[in-house]
Amino acid sequence: MLKSNLVNMASMLRNAVSEKYAVPHININNLEWIKACLQAANDSHSPIILGVSEGAAKYMCGFRNVFNMVNSAIQYLNISIPVALHLDHGTYDGAINALHEGFSSIMFDGSKMPFQMNLEKLGNIILEAKKFNASVEAEIGSFGGNEDGTSSIGELANIDECRKISSYPVCCLAAGIGNIHGIYPKNWVGLDFKRLEEISLAVNHLPLVLHGGTGIPIEMIKKSISLGIAKINVNTECQIAFANSIRKYIEDGNDKNISKKGYDPRKLITSGSKAIYDVVVSKIKEFGSFNKAKFK
Repeated sequence: MLKSNLVNMASMLRNAVSEKYAVPHININNLEWIKACLQAANDSHSPIILGVSEGAAKYMCGFRNVFNMVNSAIQYLNISIPVALHLDHGTYDGAINALHEGFSSIMFDGSKMPFQMNLEKLGNIILEAKKFNASVEAEIGSFGGNEDGTSSIGELANIDECRKISSYPVCCLAAGIGNIHGIYPKNWVGLDFKRLEEISLAVNHLPLVLHGGTGIPIEMIKKSISLGIAKINVNTECQIAFANSIRKYIEDGNDKNISKKGYDPRKLITSGSKAIYDVVVSKIKEFGSFNKAKFK
């Protein structure tokens, strides 16, 4: 295994809470995502968390290959800002495997388990993560949305469960405050800031995570950060921008330009990569992490 160029999320998120900004967590899906995210964060002098679902890791030929691609890209592109490679919504086995393959951070999603089982599994994962100096994100409750085939106004986390899970040495906590994955439906009522304040107090201001960052109005983003959100997850917005950009490239007939080899997949995909870059830069500015990198 290559020497790791990665860091865990601990200092990133402590700094974010202290200085009232949020670190962008961008889900990656292939090499183009990796390059675009790293370059956008580096150009913006922002820390970044590259998130990988188990499905995306499988698509990219496994955790080890994802680690090698990200780790090598950091070195090849001369990236100087802190980068964490994070397993998003990991199963128990997935979290253990990701740690052993070089991931610097993992999220254990035990939200569908009975609470006591969630705690027991979380405890085991924390012990394993400690061996690798990796950070652990825990989750209370579940998030609805298009990604899991549901439409929801968003669940609210149980305060007592948040308090209990925060007694474990986790880096951060994902707790529902009305947020959902994917595209927000028309009947979405917004974030519950009262519940967010209650959670933050119950967990003694442990860094909190906002999943489903695509489509939340900027004023809600800023208020959630002021109340303890230190990490915001974005996936859908980058996917839509990527798809729209490539569609335009083809609809404009660029792929049929034989003399310029417009059919070259590197040229076709570059348009999508630029769209991802632009989204990430915009999120860095919205979340307040611009120029917040503590350089390596």
